[in-house]
Amino acid sequence: MSVRDGFHAYRRIVLGPLAMKVHRQRLTIAVVLFASLALASLGALATGSGRAGLAELLAFIASGDGTAAQALSVVGDLRLPRVVMALACGAMLGLSGAALQTLTRNGLADPGLLGVREGASLAVISLMLAFPNAPLLSRPFVGMFGGLCVAVAAIAIARTLSGLRFILIGIGLSWFLSAVLALILTAADIDRVQAAMVWMAGSLAGVQSEMLPVALVSLMIGGSLLIVTARAADVSLLGETTAIGLGVRIGLLRIATIAAPVLLTATAVSCAGSLGFVGLIAPHLSRQIINGGQGMLLAGSAIFGAGLVLVADTIGRTLFAPLQIPAGIVLAIIGVGLLVTLIWRRRDRI
Repeated sequence: MSVRDGFHAYRRIVLGPLAMKVHRQRLTIAVVLFASLALASLGALATGSGRAGLAELLAFIASGDGTAAQALSVVGDLRLPRVVMALACGAMLGLSGAALQTLTRNGLADPGLLGVREGASLAVISLMLAFPNAPLLSRPFVGMFGGLCVAVAAIAIARTLSGLRFILIGIGLSWFLSAVLALILTAADIDRVQAAMVWMAGSLAGVQSEMLPVALVSLMIGGSLLIVTARAADVSLLGETTAIGLGVRIGLLRIATIAAPVLLTATAVSCAGSLGFVGLIAPHLSRQIINGGQGMLLAGSAIFGAGLVLVADTIGRTLFAPLQIPAGIVLAIIGVGLLVTLIWRRRDRI
């Protein structure tokens, strides 16, 4: 890798045959945020109700596995999968929110806009109620199928991937699926409904290491698809006619930017339940603190989304330990404060 000075505040980074130009200040902010996220992850691994603290965490890192002592297994077997899943789900929801806000050109868009979150929730809840002994690993696949079906239905009804009609149909499907979900929960057995309600609140307590590969692969596929199309997404903001004139294939761009959020949202919801506010707030935090084009927006949204879910889960499992509060409830409290702050800072533009 070689780094060369570019024009003004930009720097050109060359990776073999690939080259990209990045803004120095924004890159520095992104690196600082990423380092903060890494420190927060270490803090989450070192805290909790188990008998494992900073010394055990350092021993776990030094040994490379959790077999040295029983305390180390608390870090390796219990906390590590939960922390990694929190980071992955937060990043997926942040990326999904950023992509949907760009696609719809609506700052209020989030993963629940198209009903994908409700579709995935309905599929997973149906599985939990009908087959309570089904393996946890089956939930992500069932949730992705449910979310994909809802997205296809919204596209088929709207017959477009942009515009007000697409948004309104997505909102309508979202409310319809929420009503169906409430009806199912009302009629189901009360013992099974209790477990379903905890999952719906957005809890990472039931995360198992077997679910991590599904989440990480989905994050890699969806994130890569959005990063590859980031430059074309920037150009598309100039208008459809201008973008076509500059060589952007609008049809393929819209398919990519709707397929990736569907995959990311359905996987995150299937693995950790319904985590609200992340897809809505993370892109706005990125615009406020980092700013920049679509590529920087995606990177910032992933970092802020991962940080929000990680902090919410850490607070939920440590503040009233051994009682654990679902991360979705903590996110709702944190999200309201952040949303009010963002609206106040931009009150002159509303």
